[in-house]
Amino acid sequence: MSIVIREANRDDSSLILKFVKELAKYEKAEHEVIATVSSIESSIFGENSSTKALICESNDQPIGFAVYFFNYSTWQGKNGLYLEDLYIRHSERGSGAGKLLLKYLAKLAVENDCGRFEWSVLEWNTPAIKFYESLGAKPKSEWLGYQLTGASLLTLAAF
Repeated sequence: MSIVIREANRDDSSLILKFVKELAKYEKAEHEVIATVSSIESSIFGENSSTKALICESNDQPIGFAVYFFNYSTWQGKNGLYLEDLYIRHSERGSGAGKLLLKYLAKLAVENDCGRFEWSVLEWNTPAIKFYESLGAKPKSEWLGYQLTGASLLTLAAF
C-alpha cells in the first residue's frame, strides 16, 4: 500500500465537501453541514485564506483529508498549528494513513517554529482518543471549548 499526502487545491473542493459530510455522519451531525463546494473554494482556496487542506491518497485513490490553520499563543509568543478536521475513511482506518497525516502536520508545525500542535476530539470518540494518546498527545483537562454560532453570534455582534 502506497500512502501519499499532498496539498489540496481548488479542484479538490468537492472531494473535501464529500469527506466533510462523511465525517459529520460519523459524528452524528450530518444535519449540521451547511458548507458547499463554493464556500469551500472561497474559504480554503480564496486569495486571503489562512486555512489549508491536505489530501491523503492510497494507491492513487483519496482516502482522507485534513484541514488546518495557524493560530497564535500569547504566552509562548509563537504561532501554533490547529487541526480543524482529520478524517480517514472507515475502510482505511488502521492502515497508518491517520498517523502519516499527523506526522506531516507535526513536521509543518516544527518547520514553522510553532510552539504547539493542537486539535479537539469528541469525548465519546474513544477510538480517536486512544489513537491520539498512543502518539503522546495529552488532553487539555483544564480548558473548556466555547463557541458562538447562528443567532447567538449575530446577537453579540449587533451594535
